[in-house]
Amino acid sequence: MMNKKHLVTLFAAASFLALAGCASPTVITLKDGTQLETTDKPKFDEDAGFYEFEQLDGKPIRLNKDDIHTIKKM
Repeated sequence: MMNKKHLVTLFAAASFLALAGCASPTVITLKDGTQLETTDKPKFDEDAGFYEFEQLDGKPIRLNKDDIHTIKKM
């Protein structure tokens, strides 16, 4: 029979794997050729015309849609 410590560890591992499966790392190529890697698919703010995302180092970025050439999943 599993004790509480084992159940908590099992639950934490299962949660981590589930969240890791949800991430969609993406490469954004700007019109000047610069490439940025994101932790997840960028969100588009239609009202402002900007893409918002977080780089691999955790830095939040906001880019005008007109500056972006392509957005591709890794």
